[in-house]
Amino acid sequence: MPRGDKSSYSTKQKRQARHIEESYEDRGSGTKKAERIAWATVNKQDGGGRGKSPRRKGSSAKSSTRSTSRAGSRRSASRSR
Repeated sequence: MPRGDKSSYSTKQKRQARHIEESYEDRGSGTKKAERIAWATVNKQDGGGRGKSPRRKGSSAKSSTRSTSRAGSRRSASRSR
């Protein structure tokens, strides 16, 4: 697949990129810049084109954040007394 080929993206991702691109063009960005920003945004949200293997979401990061926030709230509650 040559660089810049968008065939591996889903129709939803293509539609999102087109919408983002139009939005940036309406704000006054150039066509090429708007396209570049749109695809960078889609890549950031979804991790690039959809492959055949399922992608792993960061579930472990959520659990560690949750436990950290609980510990922080316990510490702040004990300080107020």
